[in-house]
Amino acid sequence: MSGHPALDALRSALGDAVSTEAGELEAMRSDYSGLRREGTPLAIVHARTAGDVQAALRIASEHRLPVVPRGAGTGLTGGAMGGAGELVLSTARMTRVLEISPADQLAVVEPGVINADLNAQLAPHGLFFAPDPASRAISTIGGNIATNAGGLLCAKYGVTREAVLGLKVVLADGTLLELGHRTVKGVTGLDLTALMIGSEGTLGIVVEATLKLVPLPTGSPATIGAYFPSVVAAAAASAAITAERLRPAAMELIDEVALARILRHLGLPERAPGSAYLLVQTDGASALAEAERALQLVREHGGEASLTTDVDEGERMLAVRRAFHPAMAATGGVLIEDVAVPRSALPAMLAEIRAIGARFGLEIPTVAHAGDGNLHPNFLFTGDEPPAAVWEAAGELFRAAVRLGGTLTGEHGVGTLKRQWLEEELGAPQLQLQRRIKAVFDPLGILNPGKVF
Repeated sequence: MSGHPALDALRSALGDAVSTEAGELEAMRSDYSGLRREGTPLAIVHARTAGDVQAALRIASEHRLPVVPRGAGTGLTGGAMGGAGELVLSTARMTRVLEISPADQLAVVEPGVINADLNAQLAPHGLFFAPDPASRAISTIGGNIATNAGGLLCAKYGVTREAVLGLKVVLADGTLLELGHRTVKGVTGLDLTALMIGSEGTLGIVVEATLKLVPLPTGSPATIGAYFPSVVAAAAASAAITAERLRPAAMELIDEVALARILRHLGLPERAPGSAYLLVQTDGASALAEAERALQLVREHGGEASLTTDVDEGERMLAVRRAFHPAMAATGGVLIEDVAVPRSALPAMLAEIRAIGARFGLEIPTVAHAGDGNLHPNFLFTGDEPPAAVWEAAGELFRAAVRLGGTLTGEHGVGTLKRQWLEEELGAPQLQLQRRIKAVFDPLGILNPGKVF
């Protein structure tokens, strides 16, 4: 497309960083959620520097051009999809690790760095970046920050917000802000760093992050794989482990519907109908002692369990959990959901999911980060788009989570997928306040319009 004044200005300022190639534009219309935007974006800016991001946003502001920030496009809520007439501003090519400081246990990185690639560079220093979303091999640090990503390890090590010390952020008008600190402590002014984390590209675009690192655990992890006669028994065992004040690095629950499909997908022996699975992994100096106590609790709650300190065997146990999404996707369409409840409400939420599935005649296989009460119910369907019954059932699921004291998203974010339910959780006064805060950062409303708010 040529002749558009904003596009001409972008090309003049950024040259070959601007693309209007049809295949690239088409790819920007969707993400991993299964959703798809109407129409084709105007262009993509493949930013290589913070200056590129500033130039693009200055031009976008001048021309009132809506901008969709995007990293690797691995989101699950439609938060980074570009539509008709929008500019996609990609930071995927900003991939430099600018600094690793073992003395201060921090790293400074650009937003396009892949989560797993960063940890590969940190390992020789005996350090790691703790947030570990399931997409860690393909998702960017910028995207992790935009959604406040979690993962299997967050019950012990925290989510992304706990692992970010500072940010450089470009606002909608091109202004570059430096937020936060390199220090462990810092309470000067309002915490705008924390405000940016999880804002899904609606307040500004991250162009650099100073990350807090943690030492790699010493010794071998201890891993428990346990089969239970029911998901209720598995949830009760996980609650007992939490009540015992144990802190597993990971504690993952797989319900009976999901387990049966995973075992078939992996070609493993099937279990008795109704069987569920609980995986517990401890790490650090007290890993074995904690695992032995957890094993005792698992068996007291009816689990058929084994414990290993062999790293390869532990990985084989973890492979059952990691096969969840591939096993679901192998059967047809999947809407991957994300709610969180207080850990004590985990059995009640699992019961709600079963009841909702029965009412709507849907199969809803579910896994849970049992250590923090974060559940991932998956709605299975045939065809390209989730049918109306799936969306209606999902709405009931979100309301059930909020009713139990939880939230409609634990780590995936709101995006476009959950926007219609936001007010039910936040209430009108808080939602209006959040919209006013967005207007302070983005008075023209050009950053990721139609997402979240």
